[in-house]
Amino acid sequence: MSEYLVVLNDEEQYSIWAADRPVPDGWRTEGFSGEKEACLAHIEEVWTDMRPLSARH
Repeated sequence: MSEYLVVLNDEEQYSIWAADRPVPDGWRTEGFSGEKEACLAHIEEVWTDMRPLSARH
């Protein structure tokens, strides 16, 4: 099974990224990792407002 990281950008938008690859510029790890389904479930739980940060202010 592949391991993924939950990543977050400056606009507080979430995604997943393969754990064996460097996180791309503009993204940072959020602190959760695991199998793809677990990462997607975590994002669904924590990303309650899908608007970019700049649109929320």
